Amino acid sequence: MIFQGFKETILKKKFNKLLSQIEVNNVSPLKKIQTIGIITSEEITSKIDLQKETEVLLGIRNVKIYSLRKFNKTDEISYKHFTNKDINWSGQFTQTNFKSFLEEPLDLLIGYFNTNNIFLETAVLQSKARFKVGFSATNSKLYQIEISEKTENVKAFTLELKKYLQIIKKL
Repeated sequence: MIFQGFKETILKKKFNKLLSQIEVNNVSPLKKIQTIGIITSEEITSKIDLQKETEVLLGIRNVKIYSLRKFNKTDEISYKHFTNKDINWSGQFTQTNFKSFLEEPLDLLIGYFNTNNIFLETAVLQSKARFKVGFSATNSKLYQIEISEKTENVKAFTLELKKYLQIIKKL
């Protein structure tokens, strides 16, 4: 457990260094959203079918979702989950499925979590998505649009997101 806290401290320093180096990228309204990815926690996905709700309300199919779960030796490697053990001390993700998800140039990435978590925030930061949306309760430098809502209110969050995407002509 001591090493876990030490690892998180090192990751926070690397995260803050990378965050300070980010350039604000201009979003082109010409590119419509066709691919969506969601990064969330297992606590949220166990209560809510986030993928289905997002597909229905935004009208886009094949939403990809990854959730952070607690590490357990008996769990198999999943294409829908990652753990804190899947990131090394230098801040790089080691699970190949999740790494390819982060390197995929998605049109929209939704950070669906409203608590500060270094592993979730690092995943959002390292994603190559062109446009990122998340909750206002987390790190504001990660996202182009922040929505103030509770995680239980998926419909309200998604409808608000849809409204903003229509305003900037992304849907």
